[in-house]
Amino acid sequence: MDGFWQSLVDTMGITGMDWQYGVMILIALLLVYLSIFKKVEPLLLLPLAFGILVANIPGAGMSAQDTGGVMWFLYQGIERIIYPPLIFLCIGAMTDFGPLLSNPKTAFIGIGGQLGIFAAFGLALIMPESLGFGFGEAASIGIIGSSDGPTAIFTASTLSPDLLAAISIAAYSYMALTPFIQPPIMKLLTTHKERVIVMPQPKRVPKTVKIIFPISVTLVVALIIPAAAPLIGMLMLGNLIRESGVSDRLTRALTGDVLSILTMLIGISIGASARGDVFLTAQTLIITGLGLAAFTIGTIGGVTMAKILNVISGGKINPLIGNAGVSAMPIVARISQREGQKYNEQNHLLMHAMGPIVSSTIGSAIVAGVFVAIFG
Repeated sequence: MDGFWQSLVDTMGITGMDWQYGVMILIALLLVYLSIFKKVEPLLLLPLAFGILVANIPGAGMSAQDTGGVMWFLYQGIERIIYPPLIFLCIGAMTDFGPLLSNPKTAFIGIGGQLGIFAAFGLALIMPESLGFGFGEAASIGIIGSSDGPTAIFTASTLSPDLLAAISIAAYSYMALTPFIQPPIMKLLTTHKERVIVMPQPKRVPKTVKIIFPISVTLVVALIIPAAAPLIGMLMLGNLIRESGVSDRLTRALTGDVLSILTMLIGISIGASARGDVFLTAQTLIITGLGLAAFTIGTIGGVTMAKILNVISGGKINPLIGNAGVSAMPIVARISQREGQKYNEQNHLLMHAMGPIVSSTIGSAIVAGVFVAIFG
């Protein structure tokens, strides 16, 4: 009988608990709190938090590293680069390229937002050799600066599979935390006079132009940088479905249930990869720090470019849309709108911010394709 009780105790998860699992469970509970009570991107953060929670229960077999378990199977969508192109398909279906096409100069804000990618890439390369950041790993870390989770997964899966969990969690965490990170930077870099600038509503773009645009971008990018085709092609396919108007039912599905399910699967899969004994390492902490630096510098680059465009345009660009130089769609557009309304109730910056976001999404996917082509 004593052997029975001993066997029962040995199978309990609590007997295998150590400080690493405990820390990750506390982090998971914090993320649950933020997503439920503070409403911080619950669609993404709640499944991410729960994935971390169950992955760090010893003996449960619920981590992405437990071969044959349910989370291991879900994680194959990350590891085999299935989810990212599908997410881009959904993003394309919910994206209106009209603001970018009606005001093409805002594309430069998206280009400015890529500054964070190259800054983090360079910082990773000068880290101590013991950390093992080669060109592929540095490129994957740099892409965190795009604040585009699918692009980060796509790059890391190809160039640095061992760092995939840390890079994915950093990318999606900073996406979720943009409402806390970006506003202080935006306020610091802009003047009151700039923040109250009212931008006129974007001009209407003909439907024919909107149909030609995704086809043209796909052809140009795929012919020049084939490695970027999986992301750019799916993004433009989703947009073509939207703009063609031939299948409203498909558009509704992609922008509704399909996107929600994919977001949940990505969140819980990434969370399940963050097992304490795998995740809590010096390398992971440095990746998280470099990711924050990339995201911060990308935001600075976008706002700075918006300020330059404002001067060139004679005061017609509100620099508060500069935060949209990083492509956390649609979070950063909502931040632009909220901050603009805070300083001037006549400000309606939501659609204006979509131009930089779209250009940043395309730009970061192209940069990822270049990294994969060079370092893959």
